[in-house]
Amino acid sequence: MKVQVINKSEYALPEYKTEDAAGLDLIANIPSAIRLQSLERQLIPTGLFMALPKGTEGQVRPRSGLALKHGLTVLNAPGTIDADYRGEVKVLLINLSKEDIVINPGERIAQLVVTTFKQIAWQEVESLDETIRGEGGYGHTGK
Repeated sequence: MKVQVINKSEYALPEYKTEDAAGLDLIANIPSAIRLQSLERQLIPTGLFMALPKGTEGQVRPRSGLALKHGLTVLNAPGTIDADYRGEVKVLLINLSKEDIVINPGERIAQLVVTTFKQIAWQEVESLDETIRGEGGYGHTGK
């Protein structure tokens, strides 16, 4: 799938790191290092502007290594980039660790996955078909 992009950062466009990778690493386009204190959140620019094809969305997700090693994650994961959005792609990061975390210019901070979706049309009804699961919700299958 082709995606139109404007790159206003000083960094190369994100690339897939392996042949079967689903996500592209988004890069912090910041003039100097940012220190995030414990439980602090900040919107980090990437310098990327794009036009996703109709019927697709961009999902901004945490990088697993940053989450595991440093407690750094995307607060609204996955963040959604709609196909009609034309502003700069930014990443809402939060530091869930007890120590400060430094984000450096050019650091890979999140992943972008582009996927297709379908919009729905509501059909109001009086009842829903029954299933084995029924109303079983959170934790209904045990540990």
